[in-house]
Amino acid sequence: MTRGIRVKNTDDIQKINRIVTKYPYDIWIHGKSGMVDAKSLLGMFLLSLNEPLQLVLEDDVDATALFKDLADYLEIDDE
Repeated sequence: MTRGIRVKNTDDIQKINRIVTKYPYDIWIHGKSGMVDAKSLLGMFLLSLNEPLQLVLEDDVDATALFKDLADYLEIDDE
């Protein structure tokens, strides 16, 4: 499952990293420059923030709580 995510600066990186480390499943952020483990602060700093980014999760995870915690950063889906 993927969801667009906005990461504007290093403060956003640190806040997102603190949120995702609370969850037991793998969480990745994918961009044109590559894919990084969202739980790795060092990896997150490798992201290019001037490109569209996607939050990537396994399809069988209940991400309701995660999406609620990340609401300020997630792109709105037009479903």
